[in-house]
Amino acid sequence: MTFDVYDGPEPEAETVLLSAGLGGAAGYWAPQLAALRRRYRVVTYDQAGTGRNRRDLTNGHGIAAMADEALAVLEASGTTSAHFVGHALGALVGLELALRRPDRLASLTVVNGWASASAHTRRCFEMRLALLKHEGPAAYVRAQPIFLYPADWLARNVARVAEEEVHGLANFQGSDTLRKRIAALLAFDVTSRLRSLRLPTLVVAARDDVLVPSTMSEDLAWGIEGARLYVAPWGAHAINVTEPDAFNSLLLDFLEHKTKRQVA
Repeated sequence: MTFDVYDGPEPEAETVLLSAGLGGAAGYWAPQLAALRRRYRVVTYDQAGTGRNRRDLTNGHGIAAMADEALAVLEASGTTSAHFVGHALGALVGLELALRRPDRLASLTVVNGWASASAHTRRCFEMRLALLKHEGPAAYVRAQPIFLYPADWLARNVARVAEEEVHGLANFQGSDTLRKRIAALLAFDVTSRLRSLRLPTLVVAARDDVLVPSTMSEDLAWGIEGARLYVAPWGAHAINVTEPDAFNSLLLDFLEHKTKRQVA
Protein backbone atom coordinates (compact mmCIF):
# COMPACT_ATOMS: atom_id res chain seq x y z
CA MET A 1 0.00 0.00 0.00
CA THR A 2 1.38 3.41 -1.00
CA PHE A 3 -0.28 6.64 0.07
CA ASP A 4 0.55 10.28 0.77
CA VAL A 5 -0.88 12.51 3.47
CA TYR A 6 -0.90 16.29 3.03
CA ASP A 7 -1.69 18.19 6.21
CA GLY A 8 -4.41 20.79 6.13
CA PRO A 9 -4.24 24.36 7.44
CA GLU A 10 -5.39 23.25 10.90
CA PRO A 11 -4.95 20.02 12.90
CA GLU A 12 -8.72 19.46 12.96
CA ALA A 13 -9.20 19.97 9.20
CA GLU A 14 -11.48 17.44 7.52
CA THR A 15 -9.91 14.89 5.17
CA VAL A 16 -10.40 14.49 1.43
CA LEU A 17 -9.45 11.11 -0.06
CA LEU A 18 -8.65 11.26 -3.79
CA SER A 19 -8.96 8.10 -5.93
CA ALA A 20 -7.70 8.11 -9.53
CA GLY A 21 -9.18 6.41 -12.57
CA LEU A 22 -7.79 3.60 -14.69
CA GLY A 23 -4.24 4.95 -14.46
CA GLY A 24 -4.52 4.51 -10.70
CA ALA A 25 -1.70 6.85 -9.69
CA ALA A 26 -1.94 9.52 -7.00
CA GLY A 27 -0.20 12.01 -9.28
CA TYR A 28 -3.33 12.33 -11.39
CA TRP A 29 -4.70 14.76 -8.79
CA ALA A 30 -1.81 17.25 -8.92
CA PRO A 31 -4.09 20.04 -10.27
CA GLN A 32 -6.28 19.77 -7.15
CA LEU A 33 -3.76 19.54 -4.33
CA ALA A 34 -2.95 23.21 -3.72
CA ALA A 35 -6.60 24.31 -3.78
CA LEU A 36 -7.76 21.51 -1.48
CA ARG A 37 -4.93 21.94 1.03
CA ARG A 38 -6.00 25.49 1.80
CA ARG A 39 -8.96 24.03 3.68
CA TYR A 40 -8.50 20.27 4.00
CA ARG A 41 -6.16 17.48 4.91
CA VAL A 42 -5.64 15.45 1.71
CA VAL A 43 -4.85 11.76 1.24
CA THR A 44 -3.86 10.31 -2.14
CA TYR A 45 -2.80 6.77 -2.99
CA ASP A 46 -1.54 4.56 -5.80
CA GLN A 47 -4.05 1.79 -6.42
CA ALA A 48 -2.93 -1.84 -6.35
CA GLY A 49 -0.97 -2.68 -9.48
CA THR A 50 -0.23 0.95 -10.41
CA GLY A 51 2.35 3.67 -9.80
CA ARG A 52 4.55 2.96 -6.77
CA ASN A 53 2.23 0.09 -5.83
CA ARG A 54 3.09 -2.16 -8.78
CA ARG A 55 2.30 -5.81 -8.16
CA ASP A 56 0.46 -8.68 -9.78
CA LEU A 57 -3.29 -8.68 -9.27
CA THR A 58 -5.26 -11.80 -8.45
CA ASN A 59 -7.74 -13.21 -10.94
CA GLY A 60 -11.14 -11.66 -10.43
CA HIS A 61 -9.68 -8.49 -8.91
CA GLY A 62 -12.75 -6.26 -8.84
CA ILE A 63 -14.15 -2.99 -7.58
CA ALA A 64 -15.01 -4.62 -4.24
CA ALA A 65 -11.33 -5.38 -3.65
CA MET A 66 -10.47 -1.81 -4.64
CA ALA A 67 -13.00 -0.51 -2.10
CA ASP A 68 -11.35 -2.70 0.54
CA GLU A 69 -8.04 -1.11 -0.43
CA ALA A 70 -9.46 2.41 -0.07
CA LEU A 71 -10.79 1.50 3.36
CA ALA A 72 -7.34 0.17 4.29
CA VAL A 73 -5.86 3.52 3.21
CA LEU A 74 -8.27 5.30 5.54
CA GLU A 75 -7.22 3.02 8.38
CA ALA A 76 -3.48 3.29 7.69
CA SER A 77 -3.61 7.07 7.37
CA GLY A 78 -5.49 7.43 10.64
CA THR A 79 -8.60 8.79 8.92
CA THR A 80 -11.91 8.23 10.71
CA SER A 81 -14.03 9.89 8.04
CA ALA A 82 -13.26 11.41 4.64
CA HIS A 83 -14.81 13.19 1.72
CA PHE A 84 -14.26 10.71 -1.14
CA VAL A 85 -13.46 12.15 -4.57
CA GLY A 86 -13.11 9.60 -7.37
CA HIS A 87 -12.51 9.83 -11.10
CA ALA A 88 -13.98 7.18 -13.46
CA LEU A 89 -12.78 3.82 -12.04
CA GLY A 90 -11.91 5.65 -8.81
CA ALA A 91 -15.49 6.93 -8.69
CA LEU A 92 -16.77 3.36 -8.89
CA VAL A 93 -14.57 2.55 -5.89
CA GLY A 94 -16.19 5.44 -4.06
CA LEU A 95 -19.68 4.26 -4.91
CA GLU A 96 -18.93 0.77 -3.66
CA LEU A 97 -17.37 2.08 -0.45
CA ALA A 98 -20.25 4.50 0.12
CA LEU A 99 -22.77 1.69 -0.22
CA ARG A 100 -20.85 -0.65 2.09
CA ARG A 101 -19.35 1.72 4.67
CA PRO A 102 -21.19 5.05 4.61
CA ASP A 103 -20.06 5.57 8.20
CA ARG A 104 -16.51 6.18 6.93
CA LEU A 105 -17.43 8.83 4.35
CA ALA A 106 -18.64 12.38 4.89
CA SER A 107 -19.54 12.88 1.22
CA LEU A 108 -18.98 11.40 -2.24
CA THR A 109 -17.90 13.12 -5.46
CA VAL A 110 -18.18 11.10 -8.67
CA VAL A 111 -16.31 12.48 -11.69
CA ASN A 112 -17.28 10.93 -15.03
CA GLY A 113 -18.43 7.71 -13.37
CA TRP A 114 -21.40 5.41 -13.82
CA ALA A 115 -23.74 2.93 -12.16
CA SER A 116 -23.16 0.47 -15.02
CA ALA A 117 -21.13 0.82 -18.21
CA SER A 118 -22.99 1.78 -21.38
CA ALA A 119 -22.62 -0.05 -24.69
CA HIS A 120 -20.62 2.90 -26.00
CA THR A 121 -18.15 2.82 -23.11
CA ARG A 122 -17.78 -0.93 -23.54
CA ARG A 123 -17.01 -0.43 -27.23
CA CYS A 124 -14.31 2.12 -26.37
CA PHE A 125 -12.62 -0.25 -23.93
CA GLU A 126 -12.90 -3.16 -26.36
CA MET A 127 -11.02 -1.10 -28.96
CA ARG A 128 -8.39 -0.01 -26.42
CA LEU A 129 -7.86 -3.63 -25.39
CA ALA A 130 -7.59 -4.68 -29.04
CA LEU A 131 -4.98 -1.98 -29.58
CA LEU A 132 -3.05 -3.22 -26.55
CA LYS A 133 -3.21 -6.83 -27.72
CA HIS A 134 -2.27 -6.32 -31.35
CA GLU A 135 -0.05 -3.21 -31.25
CA GLY A 136 1.33 -3.23 -27.71
CA PRO A 137 1.69 -0.79 -24.79
CA ALA A 138 3.31 2.01 -26.82
CA ALA A 139 0.33 2.25 -29.16
CA TYR A 140 -2.12 1.98 -26.24
CA VAL A 141 -0.42 4.83 -24.38
CA ARG A 142 -0.20 6.97 -27.53
CA ALA A 143 -3.95 6.61 -28.13
CA GLN A 144 -4.93 7.29 -24.52
CA PRO A 145 -5.12 11.13 -24.77
CA ILE A 146 -7.87 10.79 -27.39
CA PHE A 147 -10.11 9.34 -24.68
CA LEU A 148 -9.05 11.81 -21.99
CA TYR A 149 -8.91 15.29 -23.51
CA PRO A 150 -10.87 17.57 -25.88
CA ALA A 151 -9.51 17.71 -29.43
CA ASP A 152 -8.84 21.46 -29.27
CA TRP A 153 -7.02 21.06 -25.93
CA LEU A 154 -4.83 18.35 -27.47
CA ALA A 155 -4.02 20.61 -30.40
CA ARG A 156 -2.89 23.38 -28.01
CA ASN A 157 -0.87 21.11 -25.71
CA VAL A 158 1.27 19.01 -28.04
CA ALA A 159 4.45 19.21 -25.95
CA ARG A 160 2.65 18.44 -22.70
CA VAL A 161 0.89 15.44 -24.21
CA ALA A 162 4.20 14.15 -25.59
CA GLU A 163 5.69 14.37 -22.08
CA GLU A 164 2.70 12.50 -20.65
CA GLU A 165 3.15 9.80 -23.28
CA VAL A 166 6.78 9.28 -22.28
CA HIS A 167 5.84 9.18 -18.60
CA GLY A 168 2.88 6.87 -19.25
CA LEU A 169 4.99 4.34 -21.11
CA ALA A 170 7.81 4.45 -18.55
CA ASN A 171 5.28 3.82 -15.76
CA PHE A 172 2.96 1.49 -17.66
CA GLN A 173 1.11 -0.73 -15.19
CA GLY A 174 1.47 -3.85 -17.32
CA SER A 175 -0.88 -5.47 -19.82
CA ASP A 176 -2.19 -8.15 -17.45
CA THR A 177 -2.92 -5.61 -14.71
CA LEU A 178 -4.61 -3.27 -17.15
CA ARG A 179 -6.83 -6.03 -18.55
CA LYS A 180 -7.93 -7.02 -15.03
CA ARG A 181 -8.69 -3.44 -14.07
CA ILE A 182 -10.72 -2.85 -17.23
CA ALA A 183 -12.62 -6.10 -16.62
CA ALA A 184 -13.41 -4.86 -13.10
CA LEU A 185 -14.86 -1.54 -14.21
CA LEU A 186 -16.91 -3.17 -16.98
CA ALA A 187 -18.35 -5.74 -14.55
CA PHE A 188 -19.39 -3.06 -12.05
CA ASP A 189 -23.15 -2.53 -11.72
CA VAL A 190 -24.85 -0.86 -8.75
CA THR A 191 -27.97 0.32 -10.57
CA SER A 192 -30.33 -1.54 -8.24
CA ARG A 193 -28.51 -0.33 -5.10
CA LEU A 194 -28.34 3.42 -5.72
CA ARG A 195 -31.51 4.30 -3.82
CA SER A 196 -29.94 3.04 -0.61
CA LEU A 197 -27.13 5.61 -0.86
CA ARG A 198 -27.78 8.48 1.53
CA LEU A 199 -24.49 10.42 1.49
CA PRO A 200 -24.27 13.99 0.18
CA THR A 201 -23.19 13.32 -3.41
CA LEU A 202 -21.83 15.46 -6.24
CA VAL A 203 -21.82 14.01 -9.76
CA VAL A 204 -19.61 15.81 -12.31
CA ALA A 205 -19.53 15.14 -16.04
CA ALA A 206 -18.44 16.78 -19.30
CA ARG A 207 -20.71 16.95 -22.30
CA ASP A 208 -17.79 16.25 -24.68
CA ASP A 209 -16.46 13.15 -22.88
CA VAL A 210 -15.98 10.59 -25.67
CA LEU A 211 -15.33 7.67 -23.29
CA VAL A 212 -18.14 8.09 -20.75
CA PRO A 213 -21.24 9.78 -22.19
CA SER A 214 -22.56 12.49 -19.88
CA THR A 215 -25.95 10.75 -19.93
CA MET A 216 -24.38 8.04 -17.75
CA SER A 217 -23.65 10.66 -15.09
CA GLU A 218 -27.14 12.08 -15.45
CA ASP A 219 -28.65 8.63 -14.92
CA LEU A 220 -26.37 8.08 -11.93
CA ALA A 221 -27.32 11.38 -10.32
CA TRP A 222 -31.04 10.76 -10.76
CA GLY A 223 -30.62 7.36 -9.16
CA ILE A 224 -29.10 8.82 -5.97
CA GLU A 225 -31.55 10.64 -3.74
CA GLY A 226 -30.61 14.31 -3.37
CA ALA A 227 -27.48 14.10 -5.55
CA ARG A 228 -26.11 17.31 -6.99
CA LEU A 229 -25.34 17.13 -10.74
CA TYR A 230 -23.04 19.37 -12.77
CA VAL A 231 -22.48 18.79 -16.51
CA ALA A 232 -19.81 21.01 -18.03
CA PRO A 233 -20.08 21.95 -21.72
CA TRP A 234 -16.35 21.32 -22.28
CA GLY A 235 -13.45 19.52 -20.60
CA ALA A 236 -13.82 15.88 -21.68
CA HIS A 237 -13.01 12.84 -19.56
CA ALA A 238 -10.14 14.43 -17.60
CA ILE A 239 -12.07 17.60 -16.80
CA ASN A 240 -10.21 18.15 -13.54
CA VAL A 241 -7.01 18.45 -15.63
CA THR A 242 -8.34 20.48 -18.55
CA GLU A 243 -10.48 22.83 -16.42
CA PRO A 244 -8.75 22.73 -13.00
CA ASP A 245 -9.83 26.15 -11.71
CA ALA A 246 -13.51 25.62 -12.52
CA PHE A 247 -13.41 22.05 -11.21
CA ASN A 248 -11.66 23.04 -7.98
CA SER A 249 -14.15 25.85 -7.36
CA LEU A 250 -17.08 23.48 -7.91
CA LEU A 251 -15.61 20.82 -5.65
CA LEU A 252 -14.74 23.23 -2.84
CA ASP A 253 -18.21 24.75 -2.93
CA PHE A 254 -19.76 21.29 -2.62
CA LEU A 255 -17.44 20.20 0.18
CA GLU A 256 -18.13 23.37 2.13
CA HIS A 257 -21.90 23.30 1.78
CA LYS A 258 -22.53 19.60 1.03
CA THR A 259 -25.80 20.61 -0.60
CA LYS A 260 -28.25 17.80 -1.13
CA ARG A 261 -30.07 19.16 -4.16
CA GLN A 262 -30.56 18.16 -7.77
CA VAL A 263 -29.15 20.60 -10.32
CA ALA A 264 -30.08 20.35 -13.98
